Amino acid sequence: MDSVKIWTIGHGTRPVEELASMLGSAGVELLIDVRAHPGSRRQPQFNRTALESWLAEHGIGYQWEGRALGGFRRPRPNSRNTGLRNESFRGYADYMESGEFAAGAGRLVESARGTRLAMMCAEQHPSRCHRRLISDWLASREIEVEHLIDMRRSEPHVLTKGAVIAAGLLTYPGGVQPDLDIG
Repeated sequence: MDSVKIWTIGHGTRPVEELASMLGSAGVELLIDVRAHPGSRRQPQFNRTALESWLAEHGIGYQWEGRALGGFRRPRPNSRNTGLRNESFRGYADYMESGEFAAGAGRLVESARGTRLAMMCAEQHPSRCHRRLISDWLASREIEVEHLIDMRRSEPHVLTKGAVIAAGLLTYPGGVQPDLDIG
């Protein structure tokens, strides 16, 4: 497989200039927004229109993939991902088995082949965000993922404890994974 690397970032309550600086330091050329709803009442500077505008001022492109990659999914009654005790994470892990997710994740990977990109959501730390599960999916396909944490620190993605990859399928079976703290 070609060498592909994807960065992740959460906007949180950061100032716009800090987020832009973090993206610039990583050489990010395209931001993929994986928020299901690309707006924020508390942080209006991260609403889709405002975000597109200030990213363009910093030479960074913008693409919304929230329909295919956004969170807020409901778990299936027969979920095989019972190791994720948080219902939101379990629902997202179930959704990752869908064709819609595969198509969106495929577009993400294809875009990363020719462009330095980061996927962004609202939660500042990846352990509290569905982008951690997207990162697990990417890592299961040998794609390098780096989480931009703050101005001085980034962390390589480590597969979530208890995740199982078998026959190309990523699951989080019951009884083997600690609860993940989701805000």
